[in-house]
Amino acid sequence: MGKISMTEGREDEARRHLFRPYPSNGLCARLGDKWTVQVVWHLSLANGFRLRFSALKSEIDGITQRMLTLTLRGLERDGLVVRHYFPDIPPRVEYELTDMGIGMLRALEGINFWIRDNMSRVEESRRAYDASAR
Repeated sequence: MGKISMTEGREDEARRHLFRPYPSNGLCARLGDKWTVQVVWHLSLANGFRLRFSALKSEIDGITQRMLTLTLRGLERDGLVVRHYFPDIPPRVEYELTDMGIGMLRALEGINFWIRDNMSRVEESRRAYDASAR
């Protein structure tokens, strides 16, 4: 039996930990959009996992009122966020992570650990790519 090449070794390792996404259901697309993780992240840092709409809008740099509304509606539809309406004058709306939304934080934490462990290598790859004549 001959030596296993580095590529073959990585392929074997990748096969043992093969990512098998759950059939298409829209959740991966939701998590991959521009705003969802930022909204969830801000709610996760808030006292009681709850923030007013206006606080979310001011804390998330660059998000428009429309995109925040659409993102929150999608999260609410999926059961990750609950909307609380208060008929004060002026009316007040708060959004809160549900138990399922809080449970999703563990998955996001895993991605965050991967980013922390690999960010310097990603930045190095970006520099090398940008420096190459393409």
